[in-house]
Amino acid sequence: MFLLDPNHLDRAYPDPQSAEIMRKTVGFFESKGKARLLEDYYARPWYSDFLEFVRKERVFAQISTPAGEGASDTRWDTWRNCEFAEILGFYGLQYWYTWQVSVLGLGPIWMSENAAIRKRTAQALEDGGIFAFGLSERAHGADIYSTDVTLTPDGDGWKANGRKYYIGNGNEAAIVSTFGRFEGSDEYVFFAADPQHPNYHLVQNVVASQNYVSEFELKDYPVHEEDILHRGRGAWDAALNTVNIGKYNLGWASIGIATHALYEAIQHANNRILYGKRVTEMSHVRRMFVEGHARLVAMKLFALRAADYMRAASPEDRRYLLYNPMVKMKVTTQGEAVVDLLWDAIAAKGFEKDTYFGQAAIDIRALPKLEGTVHVNIALIAKFMPAYFFDPAECPEIPRQDHGRNDDFLFHQGSARGLSQIRFHDYRKAFEGVDLPNVRVFAEQAQGFRDMLQASPPGPDQMQDVDFLLAAGEMFALVVYAQLILENAPGYEIGDDLLDQIFEFMVHDFSEHALQLLAQPNSNEEQIGRCRELLRKPVRDAARYDRVWTQHVEPLDGAYNMTP
Repeated sequence: MFLLDPNHLDRAYPDPQSAEIMRKTVGFFESKGKARLLEDYYARPWYSDFLEFVRKERVFAQISTPAGEGASDTRWDTWRNCEFAEILGFYGLQYWYTWQVSVLGLGPIWMSENAAIRKRTAQALEDGGIFAFGLSERAHGADIYSTDVTLTPDGDGWKANGRKYYIGNGNEAAIVSTFGRFEGSDEYVFFAADPQHPNYHLVQNVVASQNYVSEFELKDYPVHEEDILHRGRGAWDAALNTVNIGKYNLGWASIGIATHALYEAIQHANNRILYGKRVTEMSHVRRMFVEGHARLVAMKLFALRAADYMRAASPEDRRYLLYNPMVKMKVTTQGEAVVDLLWDAIAAKGFEKDTYFGQAAIDIRALPKLEGTVHVNIALIAKFMPAYFFDPAECPEIPRQDHGRNDDFLFHQGSARGLSQIRFHDYRKAFEGVDLPNVRVFAEQAQGFRDMLQASPPGPDQMQDVDFLLAAGEMFALVVYAQLILENAPGYEIGDDLLDQIFEFMVHDFSEHALQLLAQPNSNEEQIGRCRELLRKPVRDAARYDRVWTQHVEPLDGAYNMTP
């Protein structure tokens, strides 16, 4: 089965170690049981039991230490990290979060030339340590241009002063990779801070959660040359390149959460009798499940394909810098859409405290808002539109990247500049040979959008209008989304019925965003006319729809129940 089923962890790995990591992680949560999982969620204790499991089984050490930095059995393997993140999200966002912010904290360290700190980090991971990424501040968020943490000269080193805000793991991290600048200059710096130091003051946990999302203050915190990870342009690049690695995991948390919610929701609805019939016999409820399932499969297809481009990246091929923020933005917002559909289907059941769904409905909201909001990522991907649509290049075809190797390039990305020089292969190749009704309609919509951009590209005022940019950016995002889904569907044996069902909602969504663009106050007459042409109705097929329900969705009833 394409969706994660903890009862059948049948994903292929090139080594038994990776499969064992997943098996033991699932085993920890199933041994903990659903009742205790939910009890901890609402009581909000620190998840020391999970971190003890991580320490004992060397989980973070094995998957978060690049090859050559620690023991002989470690590597940074994005392929297996995807499923690990999915499993953590499946059982609870809080467990995923402590790993996710550790990934971010490790980024500047593994990118650093400071061999002593890298060695110290490898040992801390072996000891079960977690890490933190000290970037954001209360007044500025993640606006690294405006950091207020400053280092002032003090003898042969510096004194660091300032506060950081919304820093996960800031209470227990072995090292906090902290971003600041040298006082009186525009030179940025990343340095390693120790939460146990008396000049590191833990102020508060800023959220009501099992996670410790800290505010901390540095008061004359001593920084020496041996604590420096990066300075100048290198610090800036490390911040952005770390984001490129770490924030991709947001989509996998959404996939995990939505998958667990789907299992629970279908079992409830398919066995509930109202007015003499199963709830799922009601046409609107069945539609919610079919659409929710299709959206979830699409999420996973896209995120897996994006991982292929990450793993195959090089200085000459950085296409992943478009696909990566798409996972952060598109996959996470689709996760919300899936849970909303399921919630409408099960209604009040979704509020009950003894369901996983109760926490899923809350936590799925967080992911599009963590590590950069949707409009930030839309603005980022919009920069790629001209090259994507109008300047395709001959690029190597990327096969599935499921082999067991270290992802060397991720920690040697170099300069974060040069996005405008990145070239993409012609997206239309993905549509060739796919003769399905809704795929054909969507391809026509994509071509119409491209024609509109060519005939009436957004003007300077429109490019400054965030609402206009969001509407156009969402349409562009759907084209990219479709491309990678089509590239990946054959390799995962996604049949024609399910693929056309996916493109049914894609046609609908494209029309919805075209209508939003049409309605923008500053859309010109040419754009309005062309947007009208993009308003298309999906091709409905009752027989196909019924097959998707009976072959893909209804069998999920009872397929998975968490250990009580």
